[in-house]
Amino acid sequence: MSKKRKSLKPTKSLRDAEEVLTPDYIVGDALDDLLSKLVRSVEVAKASRGGLPEKIWMKKQFAIGVNDVTRVLERMPPAAAPDSAHSSSEAQTVSGRRRAPLVPLQAVLVAADCNPKWLTKHIPTLASTRQVPVLCLKDNKGGSVRLGHVVNLRTALAIGVKAGDSIINKTIDEFLECNKQ
Repeated sequence: MSKKRKSLKPTKSLRDAEEVLTPDYIVGDALDDLLSKLVRSVEVAKASRGGLPEKIWMKKQFAIGVNDVTRVLERMPPAAAPDSAHSSSEAQTVSGRRRAPLVPLQAVLVAADCNPKWLTKHIPTLASTRQVPVLCLKDNKGGSVRLGHVVNLRTALAIGVKAGDSIINKTIDEFLECNKQ
């Protein structure tokens, strides 16, 4: 009797799966325009931050890094769930500790030059369940370096812009409206 081995190869290639889950990339002039506007709006917003230290102010404006972006997205309720069960203004308790009120993300910026790719592969899927737009930045000069420049770091693979009424949020809104058409 001969035993047949099952093939361990997936039916769909990894490349096909990435094409389905990954949104369009922002490249070229659109990328340069977006990043320069973001850097300018961050500088203007920093000037009006009051007496807050820069590190705390940045934490209020952005979720920086893959882990932080993932954490904030996971804490957001799925888009299909009714909001009556959890109010975003209430402080939730977990094992006796109070958690800060949830600030949802307005958009997520992801650098496409991540190596290995699986570090950021889950973000578009997770963000789509929360109806948060994902902007994938692809640049030959190093998208992670340019994305890090926005938040005064050497590199950043993912940045989540927290919803609010600052000039940074207005810049993101303008960019999303222009690319929606």
